[in-house]
Amino acid sequence: MISIAIHGGAGTMRAADLTAAMTEARHEGLRAALRAGWSVLRGGGAALDAVSAAVCALEDDPLFNAGHGAVLTDAGTIEMDAGIMNGADRRAGAVAGICGPRNPVLGARAVMETTPHLLMIGAGAHGVARDAGLVFMPDAYFETPNRRAALEREMARRAAGAPDTRSDADRHGTVGAVARDAGGHLAAATSTGGMTGKRSGRVGDTPVIGAGTYADDVCAVSCTGTGEVFIRYTAAAEIAARIRYKGEAIGQAAGDVVAELAGHGGDGGLIALGRAGEPVLPFNSSGMYRGYVDAEGRLCTAIHREAFRYG
Repeated sequence: MISIAIHGGAGTMRAADLTAAMTEARHEGLRAALRAGWSVLRGGGAALDAVSAAVCALEDDPLFNAGHGAVLTDAGTIEMDAGIMNGADRRAGAVAGICGPRNPVLGARAVMETTPHLLMIGAGAHGVARDAGLVFMPDAYFETPNRRAALEREMARRAAGAPDTRSDADRHGTVGAVARDAGGHLAAATSTGGMTGKRSGRVGDTPVIGAGTYADDVCAVSCTGTGEVFIRYTAAAEIAARIRYKGEAIGQAAGDVVAELAGHGGDGGLIALGRAGEPVLPFNSSGMYRGYVDAEGRLCTAIHREAFRYG
């Protein structure tokens, strides 16, 4: 069975701060990403192409923290990370600290497909993206007024020594997709701008294969949350290990890992697909922009802990 699930990050706005129009815009952004990936799968395309298409759609949407709409560092710059992995052969590619390629996830894929390397950073990653013919945009394209305002609030808070009262939307945010194609192959992709006000040069879990992004023959996983914790506990690969070596169902493995991460300061969540394509979307934060396509072909999306909407 073909299957796809996506997330727009555990960095959600507080429910009380979302108007009906803002809520609908975010649901529509999730639905657009699902449509992009699902169209690939329905046409007989590969899981790798489906996750690329879905993540590109989220990177192009300024409401999510990746690509156009990425958060800013403490230096007022944008440094984006992305990772992608093909489960059938465990090929993977990742980029970190980049700003230029319109779709960082395609930069990660270019690393995977055109170089002998797995993870590239900065100018070197830009060179790979240029050689691959990817579209580049000026720095101003990626920044939005909301992200600039969020940085100014955070820097003012730090200067005043005030308590950290940032919402999940300011603390972190990521986008990602996992898919299973008609051939039974799995793939995962993740992209992020990081955390508002992060120290320039910081890299989170998104481009770290096995931490924020992972796919093999038993599952595909894309994570979002407190990156340093997800790295230390190799969150994504841990789910695969529990399935492979302990015989756990994907729902149990993914749910338990997310619950355990919370005990170590790991706020966030993940999306995962098992071998049969069953989607699971656990999180321990106040919310997680998320969605999947159900067995009837309906687009199912949710933000906080409410029931899924069907589109």
